[in-house]
Amino acid sequence: MTFETIARLGSFAGVLIILLIAETRFQKKERVDARGRRAVKNLGLVLLDNLVVRLFVPVVPATLAVFAESQGWGIFNYWEMPIVVQWVATLLVFDFIIYMQHLMFHAVPVLWRLHLIHHADLDIDATTGLRFHPVEIIISLFIKMGAVAAFGFPAGAVILFEIILNATAMFNHANLYLPPALDRIIRAVIVTPDMHRVHHSVIIRESNSNFGFNLSWWDRLCGTYQAQPEAGHKDMVIGLSQYRQPLSLWRILLMPFTDPPTPGPINTDRH
Repeated sequence: MTFETIARLGSFAGVLIILLIAETRFQKKERVDARGRRAVKNLGLVLLDNLVVRLFVPVVPATLAVFAESQGWGIFNYWEMPIVVQWVATLLVFDFIIYMQHLMFHAVPVLWRLHLIHHADLDIDATTGLRFHPVEIIISLFIKMGAVAAFGFPAGAVILFEIILNATAMFNHANLYLPPALDRIIRAVIVTPDMHRVHHSVIIRESNSNFGFNLSWWDRLCGTYQAQPEAGHKDMVIGLSQYRQPLSLWRILLMPFTDPPTPGPINTDRH
């Protein structure tokens, strides 16, 4: 087992367990679907995603970063930079790329068909941050590898970014109460659960906001930031209007290919 695998699995399990316990003790919003049933489906998707990646994607971003360095690919391998500058720049540039990727999955209809399974969850908690279609995971991996080849990110910084992104995705989806004063302090830098929950509103104009997964800066700079849902967090409805019943794992996997096509939310004027 490689260092990357150990680091990622250890951080994933640790953060998930901590958040699941915290959600039990400091729940923010009442659930409409059974927690255990949702967890089984969402975590089942994680296992399936990893299996599909291992079968169909022979190279991961960190491995490509090592190869890119040996070949002198990318901006960071062309210009001499202090290692600290390279690592900080990697975290910032990569995070902005993920912000733009998320925006793209909402704007392009064929990509939205894949991404809508993430938004079809009737509740939002730490496991929702792991609920993605295997095809979306593969597309995301190729986007990351394209960025690694173009910029020449250091392999260690790539691994660190993947760990941070995974942890913050679970954190900002958590059904977790944070005191308002603490939420304001954290969201000045990091996307908080209250900030990202707005993005999962059934109201389209609200789900067209707060696309960031880690740093909150990109939504503010790009004009996609919305501080709070109009109905308030306790009364807001989570999910998509066309999916108001719990879905089986098999149904979730088939949704992008069997359901009637719908335009991406950004391309609609629905309210």
